Amino acid sequence: MATTSAAVTASNPPSTSSPAPPPSSLPPPAPKILLAKPPGAGPAAFARDDDSTSAAASSSAAARSRVPSIGSLNLLSDSWDFHPDRILPFLTENTDFTVIGVIGPPGVGKSMILNELYGFDGSSPSMLPPFATQSEETKLMAKHCTVGIELRVSAERFILVDAQPVSSPSVLVEMMRPDGSSSIPVISGESMSADLAHELMGIQLGVFLASVCHVLLVVSDEVHDSSMWNLMSTVDLLKHAIPDPSLLTSSNSQGSNLALEKEIKDNVWATKEEFLATPVFVFTKLRDQELSPASLSLLKKALSHYLSSSSFSGTKHGNMTRMGNNSCASIESKSDCSDPVGPNLFLLPMKSLDDSQRAQYESYVSMMGQLRDQILSMNYRPFSKPVSERDWLKNSARIWELVKKSPTIADYSRMLQNSGLFRR
Repeated sequence: MATTSAAVTASNPPSTSSPAPPPSSLPPPAPKILLAKPPGAGPAAFARDDDSTSAAASSSAAARSRVPSIGSLNLLSDSWDFHPDRILPFLTENTDFTVIGVIGPPGVGKSMILNELYGFDGSSPSMLPPFATQSEETKLMAKHCTVGIELRVSAERFILVDAQPVSSPSVLVEMMRPDGSSSIPVISGESMSADLAHELMGIQLGVFLASVCHVLLVVSDEVHDSSMWNLMSTVDLLKHAIPDPSLLTSSNSQGSNLALEKEIKDNVWATKEEFLATPVFVFTKLRDQELSPASLSLLKKALSHYLSSSSFSGTKHGNMTRMGNNSCASIESKSDCSDPVGPNLFLLPMKSLDDSQRAQYESYVSMMGQLRDQILSMNYRPFSKPVSERDWLKNSARIWELVKKSPTIADYSRMLQNSGLFRR
């Protein structure tokens, strides 16, 4: 099978030995598969202004970098605007699809998990992975791989959405001007410090993914690190009046704010509750003592207690199939893991050179495969109405604008500024 670095289109040429069938009997065209980032699509989409260049050169550079290059599969420009046009050719009018997003700090294995969900086979050195993973050079330079929002589509019509890392020092460095201000207009029309803008970027990404995905993987590599729990609690608090993407009609333009606001209010009132992705908390790179039944039991209780008052608690938004057993698949004793109530969680052991000697716990490769099976077969809350892949992406662009212009997030930003936690 021939391999390309950007897309694979499966099609069968018509037979020349028999007349073509009537149009009504023609099979639908095979969907295109968004496979991997084309060569030359650099990771640095957000270029920081350089005071040493002339004003004209800076203006020209800003114009060139405002929209990602044609080869890039990034949905966001360096002005924090949504550009779905390059992705639309890879989507169809199919309404039977699943959107899976991922969020987490740098280096926890988000892209590796998405590559596994995609079904990527890394045995061929000539095949680029759908999502770039950290190389040794990237680690040594303290850089991040994913910039903005990257999207891929598998042959099974799973739409996988990767987001740049939250709480990432390298992201902060790239967006900080020499005077400490942000080069990215996170909230339209407001100038702010890079520190505050960096904090709000993670919240905006979380609100967006929770609004447009069926399943949201919240990934961290330490069971004692509650930063992602705090982020998701904040997302739950600030995700206000963001509608179900299937409820937005294609008739209203993005520029018609009044019509869009009325449509949102009507939809939220009609559904009585806002849409929220089903969260799965994934803990990676765990040591043997952190995989013990006692440790897992404490982790489940702590996470359930922390999220008890949030929309992420309980089972109303869907669960992994046989959550109790599957959540504890790496544990020899599953006696403490049979309670299906509470947030979904999954434990991944640290990847070792020789997993064959792990007698008590399953190997990293085995557990990664189990994670894929469970995520792709889990129960989740569907969108309120059937929506095609293409309309989902168009409506997601409108939801992104709502997130950027959210008065709730803007009020939260001003509260952080007034608290003195972030300097102007």
